[in-house]
Amino acid sequence: MAETYTLYKLIVLYMLDKVDFPLTTSQISEFILDKGYTTYFRLQETLSELTDSELLKIETTHNRTLYRLTETGADTIHFFSNKISPEIRTEIDDFLKEKQYDLKEEVAVKSDYYLKTDHQFEVQCQIVENGSSLIDMRITVPTEKEAKAIVNNWNLKNQEIYASLLSQLL
Repeated sequence: MAETYTLYKLIVLYMLDKVDFPLTTSQISEFILDKGYTTYFRLQETLSELTDSELLKIETTHNRTLYRLTETGADTIHFFSNKISPEIRTEIDDFLKEKQYDLKEEVAVKSDYYLKTDHQFEVQCQIVENGSSLIDMRITVPTEKEAKAIVNNWNLKNQEIYASLLSQLL
């Protein structure tokens, strides 16, 4: 049992090592759960343990959690990647190759909100590409309901909004 649990950890580390951007919980889950490697709860435990042992670092917003490999995590997977069978490595590589654009685009769009000291909400909407911000917009609104609506709409319509802003400004 401990050996299979170690395998789940190595799969997560391997996935994150193969991409140059963070992955969300749902993106990691999509591969591991669809392939039937483990249960949702065991995966959550795995992610938690990897974070607690500082092999992963997390970035959390109101609507999702992003995972990145730490330097220690990268060293670990480079040392132990041979413990993952070639078949599983190929499955991961194929999944990431097939989904790369969608995975990258999903984490390139960021949005979150927080309560300011004046009891208004500031919403931050971003599109990040190759570590640089294409857009980083902050909007202050009076209610949390409005802040949530902006976050949700940004996640759904960011390309249209960005294109519209560019056409208006250029």
